[in-house]
Parts: sequence; C-alpha cells; structure tokens
Amino acid sequence: MLRIGSGKFSLSGGNWDTVSDAAKDLLSHMLHVDPHQRYTAEQVLKHSWIACRDQLPYYQLNRQDAPHLVKGAMAATYSALNNKTFQPVLEPVAASSLAQRRSMKKLTSTDL
Repeated sequence: MLRIGSGKFSLSGGNWDTVSDAAKDLLSHMLHVDPHQRYTAEQVLKHSWIACRDQLPYYQLNRQDAPHLVKGAMAATYSALNNKTFQPVLEPVAASSLAQRRSMKKLTSTDL
C-alpha cells in the first residue's frame, strides 16, 4: 500500500507479463500519485483499452492461485494494512533539551 501511495509500484513480472501495454498504461494513470494528473472517470472511459475493448484479444490470464500463494498474499496484505507506524510523542517545545540549553545561555552572571 505504501508503494502505491508513493508511486513506487511495478507492473512487470509474474502475471503482469501477460497484461497488455494498454492495460498497464490505464492502470498507471489511474494510480498516479498526483490527483491532478490521475485519470478521471471520464478519461478512464475514453482510454483505448476501455473504448476499444471489442478489439482486444480474448484469452484468460494465467492465474497463480495455488492456495499457499493466495494465503501468503493475504497475510502480507493484512500485515501491511495493520502495520502501525511509530507515532512520536510530542511535548511542548520548551521541554526539549535544546530549548532548555538555550534558556541557560541567556542567563548572565548577574542572574545567578
């Protein structure tokens, strides 16, 4: 999920080797990180892969759905979704060691 969110995903290898370039082009536009460059529903419907779907070859994709592969993929997906990233504990700026050192430097010998 993080790779898609950051725009770092691959449409090659495995099952992707049998997917047409037009389909990959459509997916990459639909998954674009920048919402202003991401395809709208209207653009998706006008894309050649959708608009000319009657000209596409008819064959089914090879499926790699062996039970252990599906189970592993599901476990990885749930793990990625449930992965809790570290949340820093925020404190007031004045409590930081840097702020405390800076306030000490402001003291002069007459302040002691």
